[in-house]
Amino acid sequence: MLNRVTLIGRLGKDPEVRRLESGAAVAKFSLATSETYKDKDGNKQETTEWHNIIVWRTQAEIAEKFLKKGMLIYVEGKLTYREYTDKDNQKKNFTEIVASDFRMLERREGGGGGGSFPSASDEPAFVGRSGGGSSVPEPTSVMGDVGEPPTDDLPF
Repeated sequence: MLNRVTLIGRLGKDPEVRRLESGAAVAKFSLATSETYKDKDGNKQETTEWHNIIVWRTQAEIAEKFLKKGMLIYVEGKLTYREYTDKDNQKKNFTEIVASDFRMLERREGGGGGGSFPSASDEPAFVGRSGGGSSVPEPTSVMGDVGEPPTDDLPF
């Protein structure tokens, strides 16, 4: 059986990072994916879907440091469903993607709420691909520490 999700989209907000009692970091952020098509009258239409993304441990710390609202990223992970009862005793359901890998796909220069690729001094925090002489930066891969998330309940 296979549960795998692959998305390329833009961050809807800066990652929200929390640390559990166990010390594990967890980050949550939204990702927008868009699709453009022509309707029956030939008019261009665009639809946007929003996805809730969760990253754990080292990935969460890297997301906190480098990801910024508006950045274009690649996310790969698994689809999960969560249910909890709120303060008013109402059941709430969430669909989330627990990311096993994410990559920053663009360099953001200057301000504008974007981020940038890490500098050479930051490289050891990433598991990346070795590029061969290209002047275009390779997407930065964030892998490792995947496993199962801690069993602590998350109040997101």
